[in-house]
Amino acid sequence: MNPVLAHARSRNVPRAAVTAAAVATATALLTRQQVDIPDFRHLVDYAVPVAAVVPVAYAVVLGTTLHSPMADLEYVSARPVSLYRRLQLIALTLFAAVLSALPLVFGLPVEVFAASVRNAAGHLGLAVISARLFGSGLAWLLPLGTFGPTLLLGVGADNTPEWWAWSIHSASSPEALALASTLWLAALLLPGSPSTAEDRAEA
Repeated sequence: MNPVLAHARSRNVPRAAVTAAAVATATALLTRQQVDIPDFRHLVDYAVPVAAVVPVAYAVVLGTTLHSPMADLEYVSARPVSLYRRLQLIALTLFAAVLSALPLVFGLPVEVFAASVRNAAGHLGLAVISARLFGSGLAWLLPLGTFGPTLLLGVGADNTPEWWAWSIHSASSPEALALASTLWLAALLLPGSPSTAEDRAEA
């Protein structure tokens, strides 16, 4: 079997892709909807298009594919499994970008599409980092854990997003693009889990 296909099947990539596509279809039907930001500190009137918020769901769903039922064997494999993991992140990001483009058919502004792609890349980066730090079963932890405070605390008294709340910034924000790109590149370059003493002895 092709090793790339084997890698994808062992992580249930097809099932996750279908689920993410269903989320994208629902998003396309809600293209004109906005998500109000309920900031707890200030009385603000700030809203973000649904299409710019949904990428966190893509990251959670696609992040389930970071789990491998044979992780212990992969870490001592003769093949460069780390390369497949990096290719997987690139493929997931491209797939999320395609899903983000679906609402364009229903009139989504191009700038919102750009913000959606940025957010998808940033949240997928967080999912990979979360999987490396806390285990692949908790890949969802950092995407959801950072998005909650963004919604509740991410808007300042001047009714503009805080610098760290990159996922609710407009597509024209260079700071938000830089933060999302840094997260994605960090995930791409981050090594896998350290091997145990027994693994090193076998190697």
